[in-house]
Amino acid sequence: MPVRIPRARSTEIATFGFAGVAGFAPLYFMLPGAEERLASQTARWAPRWERNISYFATPARRVAQRVEPRVEKTVKKIDSRLPLEKMALNVDRRIKHGIDRMSKH
Repeated sequence: MPVRIPRARSTEIATFGFAGVAGFAPLYFMLPGAEERLASQTARWAPRWERNISYFATPARRVAQRVEPRVEKTVKKIDSRLPLEKMALNVDRRIKHGIDRMSKH
């Protein structure tokens, strides 16, 4: 019986698209003339981006201001529960102990 592969969802397509862009971008920038092409595209599209970003900027600023106190409170709560300082000191002690042990040999 043939194996049925389910149809890709939009999130999967977006994820694979982003991975492709992120994977091939360094190769694109290694090609000769890439900087000039990028500069010309930026000069062409920047005015549109600046016009469109103003549509999102004000609502995003409002959302950030509304969420910020809750996020700050949550971070403080988590910071007080996590023994980060103790863990950092233990890691530092172990590293120093390992260096001392290796320098004796």
